[in-house]
Amino acid sequence: MQIIEPINLMEKFAMFGQLWTPHIVGELNGHYLKICKIKGDFVWHSHDNEDELFMVLKGTLLMDFRDGRTVAVREGEILIVPKGTEHRPRTNGELVYHLLFEPASTRHTGKVNSEMTVQKQQWI
Repeated sequence: MQIIEPINLMEKFAMFGQLWTPHIVGELNGHYLKICKIKGDFVWHSHDNEDELFMVLKGTLLMDFRDGRTVAVREGEILIVPKGTEHRPRTNGELVYHLLFEPASTRHTGKVNSEMTVQKQQWI
């Protein structure tokens, strides 16, 4: 029998210091729950086949879109980025904690490969 326990996200955030490196904290129906610390700018990218859900737990996430819009996502808010939508997450210089909910097959930066791309995401 599987032991069912709560996951304390703040304890999980305390386990790593890397920025822009998602860590998997749970799995549900073929989707991963990932947490990530971010600061500064990320790379422009999209995911052809997967929607992404971003939930901000600390700070303000800024999401840029190619149509020139920037959407601010504050603590306790979520943003869903539809598949195929090019986007660039960033911050205003503050450290932001966020949770991602996406299919397990989702590549970190879609088809884009950069020095920021994480090829193998770790469970914590």
